[in-house]
Amino acid sequence: MAVIEVDELCKKYDGRAVLDRVSFSVEEGEVFGILGPNGAGKTTAVECLEGLRRPDSGTVRVLGSDPLEQGRGLRERIGVQLQHTRLPETIKVWEALDLYASFYSGPRDWRELLERWGLVDQRNTRFGKLSGGQKQRLFIALALVGDPEVAFLDELTTGLDPQARRTTWELVKRVRAEGVTVVLVSHFMDEVEELCDRVAVFDRGDIVALDTPAGLIDGVDPEYRMGFRLMDVGASGTSRTSRTSEPEALLGNLPGVATVSRTGDRVELVGRGDFATEVTAALAREHVLVADLRVDSRSLDDAFVALTGHSFQAAENGAGS
Repeated sequence: MAVIEVDELCKKYDGRAVLDRVSFSVEEGEVFGILGPNGAGKTTAVECLEGLRRPDSGTVRVLGSDPLEQGRGLRERIGVQLQHTRLPETIKVWEALDLYASFYSGPRDWRELLERWGLVDQRNTRFGKLSGGQKQRLFIALALVGDPEVAFLDELTTGLDPQARRTTWELVKRVRAEGVTVVLVSHFMDEVEELCDRVAVFDRGDIVALDTPAGLIDGVDPEYRMGFRLMDVGASGTSRTSRTSEPEALLGNLPGVATVSRTGDRVELVGRGDFATEVTAALAREHVLVADLRVDSRSLDDAFVALTGHSFQAAENGAGS
């Protein structure tokens, strides 16, 4: 069941279309990603969903309601973590949660949220003294204190170190496991691949593709490469290069394998789908030892270039505000 429906959404600033007839839907219980470089229209789209901006045209329905016409009632059912969330530097963690809980008629127990999001030890810590990761945990807790059905998380991990980013990813997975539908706005490819069931790729105010992360990658470039070096173990137990194995005969007819080539001891394969699993299983069955095995992984970066005709970084640099 769709909990969010967007049809032909348009928004202009100074005559420039930030959103140009954007349409998509979000299903109940999924993590839906909105991916794109800065200036692509991501945050504007989400702010229209949250009732913070008025579209120029098009329709938006969140949980069956118009965010502008039924904004007060809808805000009781959604949670929001804004891109540039700030709190007073001196407010304590428990004070912030208690304050946000007062905005709702039926909030969750914020004391339980302290425990769930690992903030018990920071209960009396002032906001300005929190680390980046602790602040993000607090922002998620604040977005959930109203016990929402849908949570909007905008650029959740910007500015965090790698460890804090991955910790935050696990928190998002926990939010989804609690039955909350999540709309995740991001310009990090790895984040979207890790967390999202489906993703809408925004570029210059338009959605250029909408699919699962794997579907986007496979739809653009269904083939990828795998390579390894053939090895054998002699009677002495030391490794020596195998001259007798015939990888073309062994691997050429496996499902998904398109081509097999050999140069000396190096074997290169091109294939589709889950062919790498088929190849490694066949090598194991025949007791063929290999070294330096690698699979050239395709990514959403590759898909973005193919879909838009320019790199993600180039789009970021030319986005402006």
